[in-house]
Amino acid sequence: MPTRDVVVGSRIGLHGRPAKIVVETAQAQSVTVRIGTAAKPPVDARSIIAVLSLGAHGGDTVTISADGEGADAALAAMAEILERDLDA
Repeated sequence: MPTRDVVVGSRIGLHGRPAKIVVETAQAQSVTVRIGTAAKPPVDARSIIAVLSLGAHGGDTVTISADGEGADAALAAMAEILERDLDA
């Protein structure tokens, strides 16, 4: 299962609007994407409640993973969103 470590670019972390955008991006992928932190195990990135429960802050490193055909493309799309400042 491919994984990728990404630093959260949003100053407020994965809360509110940034979390919604991350979830929408995960829902658009052809494979299930999981996201976790050093302190919390991976959760389904398609669930807003699960993503919010991670409590990831700006500058935190999260690990994303996906499995199956299209996993690399899904991880690239997720990494691009997670690294951006989505607070605007």
